[in-house]
Amino acid sequence: MRNRLRVLRAERNWSQAEVADRLGVSRQTVNAIETERYDPGIALAFRLAHLFECRIEDVFQPTDADLNGTDTRNL
Repeated sequence: MRNRLRVLRAERNWSQAEVADRLGVSRQTVNAIETERYDPGIALAFRLAHLFECRIEDVFQPTDADLNGTDTRNL
């Protein structure tokens, strides 16, 4: 899953730690999402979208592998 978290965060001049504090997660979680090593669950995805005042689709975009069911990173 691709995401625009780093861009959205940079537009607001927020650090990873600031985003983490606002979401109630660790800075490492924010870093893992940004570097696409971790896809958040639906509740955290909604919280991210709400934090940045946009739709989930404006934060996350599925890859072809996601759409075809061939992404096995989280298995």
